[in-house]
Amino acid sequence: MFLRAFKENSNKKYLNKILSNRYVNVDDSKVESLGIIFNLFENEDFTLFKDLAAKIKIHPNNVKVIGFSNDKKADLNTWDLCFNPDDFGWNGGIKHVELQSFLDKKFDVLISYYLAEDLELKLMTATSKAKFKVGILQSDPRLNDLIINTNLKEFDVFENEVFKYLTILNKIKK
Repeated sequence: MFLRAFKENSNKKYLNKILSNRYVNVDDSKVESLGIIFNLFENEDFTLFKDLAAKIKIHPNNVKVIGFSNDKKADLNTWDLCFNPDDFGWNGGIKHVELQSFLDKKFDVLISYYLAEDLELKLMTATSKAKFKVGILQSDPRLNDLIINTNLKEFDVFENEVFKYLTILNKIKK
């Protein structure tokens, strides 16, 4: 019990350190790869993200979607890449090789589609090496470069806003 609290505190400090030192560089390079992080209990329909990728003209091979579940005992066999709090160590350490690989990949755009205030979701977004981060309004605005204020149930609004702003930023291939 005490160790869990110490671990959470060390991860919060690590998250704050990463976000404080974050440098945002928005260039006009085109989007060719897309990473997506979502909370499995807030949204189970990951095909919506595939449709979004198609709309912004990203080849399906360049799209990587991962889910997060706070419930360690849930049946996650229906989803290939789903992680839980056990995959995170002290000071923001990642215990799972595939999750570390996802976070190390330099996606052109990372979409963080969740509202939950889970420390692990925030750590995944913050430690990602993605060039440009898009997400839903969070309690900490330092997590994302582009913040879209919408409800999770209104994915079509989110999709249209992402497309609109990526077009304005000249990031979508013609």
